[in-house]
Amino acid sequence: MLDINLVRNNPELVKENIRKKFQDQKLPMVDEVIRFDKEYRDTIKTSDELKARRNALSKANGALYGKLKKAATEEEKAEIQKQIDANSAEVKADADQQAVLDAKREELEAEIRKRMLVIPNIIDESVPIGKDDSENVEIEKFGEPVVPDYEIPYHVDIMEKLNGIDLDAARKTSGNGFYYLMGDIARLHSAILSYARDFMIDRGFTYCVPPFMIHGDVVTGVMSFAEMENMMYKIEGEDLYLIGTSEHSMIGKFIDTILDENTLPRTMTSFSPCFRKEVGAHGIEERGVYRIHQFDKQEMIVVCKPEDSPMWFDKLWQNTVDFFRTLDIPVRTLECCSGDLADLKVKSLDVEAWSPRQKKYFEVGSCSNLGDAQARRLQIRVKGEDGKKYFAHTLNNTCVAPPRMLIAFLENNLKADGTVAIPEALRMYMGGKDHIG
Repeated sequence: MLDINLVRNNPELVKENIRKKFQDQKLPMVDEVIRFDKEYRDTIKTSDELKARRNALSKANGALYGKLKKAATEEEKAEIQKQIDANSAEVKADADQQAVLDAKREELEAEIRKRMLVIPNIIDESVPIGKDDSENVEIEKFGEPVVPDYEIPYHVDIMEKLNGIDLDAARKTSGNGFYYLMGDIARLHSAILSYARDFMIDRGFTYCVPPFMIHGDVVTGVMSFAEMENMMYKIEGEDLYLIGTSEHSMIGKFIDTILDENTLPRTMTSFSPCFRKEVGAHGIEERGVYRIHQFDKQEMIVVCKPEDSPMWFDKLWQNTVDFFRTLDIPVRTLECCSGDLADLKVKSLDVEAWSPRQKKYFEVGSCSNLGDAQARRLQIRVKGEDGKKYFAHTLNNTCVAPPRMLIAFLENNLKADGTVAIPEALRMYMGGKDHIG
């Protein structure tokens, strides 16, 4: 959510940013916010004037009551009482008007907030301009993408050959989009997460297992309403949502807090299951365990000073690249263009892993700098050394999210004889095994 002062003082900048994101339907909202904001401030001014007048009249009545006690004649008392009654009538009339103004102010606040929540954040100057993900820009590649001279089967076939997955049973118990992982594949899944945990701890991040359900005010604080509707599962009859990523509850941990500047940055890494609607029909490569309703993930978040967020953005995505390279998986990074950025994001970069089967890269992680958008919504503030308060910047990034990541792992480590090589980094988590199969 933007600073209202930016919309007041530089509406053309806000509109130009909307155009860069190809969301022209939101342009009228800027003028609507300005109009509602003027009404809102006028209402507050009138309300303050009424309050001052009521105080003055009440004070005057206090003095009149003193005179009433000292009045010598009935005629004098009647005159004073008449003035008291007149003042009291004005106080009541002003109070009634005040109630109307208070209701109007709340209504205007709601109208302003409703629009401010959907006006997109100001994107970084370095973000490439484009309509959708087809116009994202490749930044770097890491590792040599190899297509072996033997066939790489569909990932479900690889898992089934290793007795590692049961989709049919999951459809019976839970429906499409769920799975049972079994045996060495299930162990590999857990090993990857354990390795990711230790990998991030070794990089100085504090490990955390967060709540897997959060309140609605946290949801609207960390993401846009459209994202919430498309992603989140709500617990019926309660103000609770299943998290779509642990970033939600990790950032939510700091709601309504004032952090001392000298305690920043706060760097945390978290494990959690994630729950997403993931609706829609997809091709064969996106069936199996590619688009699913439930998966596990190792996430990382940073809460920092505004001037430090670009540096942390670069560190976060590099963490993911380094992690995948230790597992012998070629990856590349893509700069997300303006039209592919979610509304709260200032800048975002996707990490994609190489698929020998598809002979292309596919997304396995996303790194985002959200500026002060989440902090402004959740009231996460920092107290500087000078005593002044300002909003923190928040960032998040995926370290690894199996079982989707298992697709890249299995395809890149599959041998001609059908066995799967276990890289050195994972062997201690796999009981010393150097292969499965």
